[in-house]
Amino acid sequence: MSGVLSGSPKEEPLHYGEIFGLWQFSASAKMALSAFQTFHYHAGDRELKEIIDDFIDQVHREIKACDKLLKVNGFMAPPQLPDRPSARLEDIPAGARFTDPEIAAALSSSAAAGLVVCSQAAGMSIREDLGAMYMKFHSQMTLLGLALLHLNKKKGWLVPPPLQLKSQEPVPV
Repeated sequence: MSGVLSGSPKEEPLHYGEIFGLWQFSASAKMALSAFQTFHYHAGDRELKEIIDDFIDQVHREIKACDKLLKVNGFMAPPQLPDRPSARLEDIPAGARFTDPEIAAALSSSAAAGLVVCSQAAGMSIREDLGAMYMKFHSQMTLLGLALLHLNKKKGWLVPPPLQLKSQEPVPV
């Protein structure tokens, strides 16, 4: 076993946590892709649709990278879900449709959760290339989340938590 972890990172074996992390990340990304496709058909706002397209492009890159690493290391990737059939916004009944603010909130939640997952996966990786891949995903998700935050503020869709509008009096100790 001497020297197993002393060469090129791409030639080092994956540990079980890294394998499961790649598999789980790929499976989650494939589920997210299905949701993002649905959101794309339900969205009415042009700027929101552009951000959804960016989320879809990002998740495609993540799936490709994870599945390639799994395959190269002799593991089967999780199954890909079929693409969502195309739908026109006008054909979706109002009561069954996601609204633009609902979609933006769901994407914001997904971006925030993605940052946590990327950080955790990078932190447990001992292969440098794997950790770097997750941190690249983290950076890209940060940019998507920031663009979405700006859009939420611009459109008035952001529902902030309680705000502290006046400073508190210092309490003597």
